[in-house]
Amino acid sequence: MADLREACAQRFTQEEMELLDRAIAFAKEAHKDQKRESGEPYYTHPEAVARMLFDMGMDSHTVIAGLLHDVVEDCAAVTLDTVRTNFGEDIAIMVDGVTKLTKTGKSDILTKEEAQAENLRKLFLAIAKDVRVVIIKLTDRLHNLRTLEYCTEEKQIRKARETLDVYAPLAHRFGMGAIKCELEDLCFQYLWPEEYQNLKKQIEPQQRERMQTLETAIATIKTHLAAAGIEAQINGRPKHLYSIYKKIQRQNRVVQDIYDLIAVRVIVNTINDCYAALGIIHAIWKPVPGRFKDYIAMPKTNMYRSLHTTLFSETGLPFEVQIRTFEMHRTAEYGIAAHWMYKEGRANRDELDSKLAWLREALELENYADNTREFVENIRKDFFSDYVYVLTPRGQIIDLVTGSTPLDFAYRIHSNVGNHAQHAKVNGAIVRLDYKLKNNDVVEIVTAPNATPSRDWLKIVKTQQAKAKIRQWFKKANREENIQRGKEMLSEAARRQGRQLSELSKAEYFDELVDRNLLTSFRETAKQLHVKERAFVDFLLSHKYVYRDKKGKLTPYAQHTEKGLFELKECVNEKTQWSGTQTLITPKGRETFRLLCQGL
Repeated sequence: MADLREACAQRFTQEEMELLDRAIAFAKEAHKDQKRESGEPYYTHPEAVARMLFDMGMDSHTVIAGLLHDVVEDCAAVTLDTVRTNFGEDIAIMVDGVTKLTKTGKSDILTKEEAQAENLRKLFLAIAKDVRVVIIKLTDRLHNLRTLEYCTEEKQIRKARETLDVYAPLAHRFGMGAIKCELEDLCFQYLWPEEYQNLKKQIEPQQRERMQTLETAIATIKTHLAAAGIEAQINGRPKHLYSIYKKIQRQNRVVQDIYDLIAVRVIVNTINDCYAALGIIHAIWKPVPGRFKDYIAMPKTNMYRSLHTTLFSETGLPFEVQIRTFEMHRTAEYGIAAHWMYKEGRANRDELDSKLAWLREALELENYADNTREFVENIRKDFFSDYVYVLTPRGQIIDLVTGSTPLDFAYRIHSNVGNHAQHAKVNGAIVRLDYKLKNNDVVEIVTAPNATPSRDWLKIVKTQQAKAKIRQWFKKANREENIQRGKEMLSEAARRQGRQLSELSKAEYFDELVDRNLLTSFRETAKQLHVKERAFVDFLLSHKYVYRDKKGKLTPYAQHTEKGLFELKECVNEKTQWSGTQTLITPKGRETFRLLCQGL
């Protein structure tokens, strides 16, 4: 790892280099007996990840975490506590964030699909704690994709599919354009090899002409900007293949109809220079109507800022020009990682939080999901899909899933705005609540105190967030009715046993009032299994069947409720006026635990 150390020595302090040296020795020792599918020593992978993180301008702790990112997951002798003891809490948090659920014992009782969902949930929560986790994870995934050729075909397809579904959209959401584009192109060649090769063949005949157009455009822009006294860095590139493929599929077009197969990038010092350069370029070539976009005045929600215009060359071949400042360019390429570039220490937390509002909104979906798979799927649908940009009356940009309505907008602003929405205005005109929003629409929601949701709204809204909040409103509105119905059902159950509900203490109530499905409490289940209640509860906690919530109440993990081991029942004790939910164990659960608890 000499190259990594030599590079880091140019920027890191002596103290940071000492920590890096320890990490290098630790990683070498931990991975010494491991090989990659290519036959290379395994530690070449974390070394490559760490070097990529350094080249992105990340701080020393992130680089070290990249070097150590696989030691807990892949090395039996290494635990998270080992990392924490040797390298500190900050690095341990990042390593834990990118570590899959392999050493918790939990993965052993999950299906492959459940384990994948749990791993993604764990990743999202880790990112919320420290956004550097996503930078490490995406860098790790990119290096793995670069070496995917050595894997089996089944693994190639599985990894590429997962990357295209989750990690490339994640890179896009965090504004990491360079990583996103490379991930997509790498996935493209494994998932659709025939389409990939056919597209390359279709592009090749005119490729020489396009590159000549590109070189001529670059030289012309350099000359004119220099004459105007504008300092600029200018380069060009072909558009990446997957973006072309998506455009062909989405718009049902052929390669010849795609305008922006090549792009010139103009990087200048100031925003004023951006607009001055745009005027100069439009004076040289005729712009294509309707193809100008000002992402400086109206940035994308992933922090992307730039001017885009498409022009006709002298030969009639269209090409795109992107104009941005150097700071905008760093953000366009590296997204959230750009906040660590050319800065001492960690990025400002308040500054980052303002850029990550969407992540907090995404994590709110966990409150509305019945299980982990639903939570992950909701995030995919709401935040990783194609989306439309609309504006509030004050000019704030809101991104929503394509096909969203004013109701989706209302619930994105706040639950109360959605719950009390009366009608909507788009660009100053009243529209139906099922109106499909378009880019740059200015949306205003008119509310009324007595307005309430309709169940028909569930058919109108597009986002999972809005659907969840509507369902929550109806659930809350019906709570009192449900409580009364529950009281009546429980009183009838007690009557059949010859008892009055008010006669029972809380403990007796849960032990004796089992329902027709023969549900039992933790205490009663322990008795039937002939084990001590404390030992039984400790077993369930240690093996991740249940956890204690904020109030200390035993609560089952969602996947075990889905498997039919537990049921949650709403209960009321009329004598004490206590009401709430109780976790009860099903016959299937008792049989499962009977087999597992032998010897307790």
